[in-house]
Amino acid sequence: MEVLRSAGVELILRDSGALLEGHFLLTSGLHSARYIQCAQVLKYPRYAEQLGSSLATSLKKYEPDLVIGPALGGILVAHEVARALDKIGLFTERKDGQMTLRRGFTINPGAKIVVVEDVVTTGGSVKEVIEVARQCGGKVVAVGAIVDRSKGTVDFSVPFHALLTLDIPTYKPEECPLCRAGKPVVKPGSRT
Repeated sequence: MEVLRSAGVELILRDSGALLEGHFLLTSGLHSARYIQCAQVLKYPRYAEQLGSSLATSLKKYEPDLVIGPALGGILVAHEVARALDKIGLFTERKDGQMTLRRGFTINPGAKIVVVEDVVTTGGSVKEVIEVARQCGGKVVAVGAIVDRSKGTVDFSVPFHALLTLDIPTYKPEECPLCRAGKPVVKPGSRT
């Protein structure tokens, strides 16, 4: 397993159509002129495998027992990282607005866990997954993501590894220059 360099990750995102330009409403409620739609890159099995293997290389040293990610964006990332580490891969999903484990998934008390995600902006979904894992008695040892949009500002209280850090400005809706310019906003994310 080899860690991809940032330039290689960005090239993969561009080639796959995952790095978009426009006016976007992010899951966090913030606005942005760029958006990373990792579903566009993860639909290519070879890219999903490369990115997952590269992220697994960064997370292997934590010796996790399992890998978990939030639905929807973290499902394929968790699967590919788990596959590269030869570990169990799980995902959480929302039920009645709350992140939870479903589908018969369980976490053994004391299990060492890495939480993975496709893109981290505010870290909200990852923090929810961390809380679910801890409530089940798991020990979260690290977090990984394909892309860190937070510029390294999110604190998960465990080590955080991202394959690519992008400085993409975000704006509160009332301060958004794209809104002021009258550019229509699009909500491309999966969570409503």
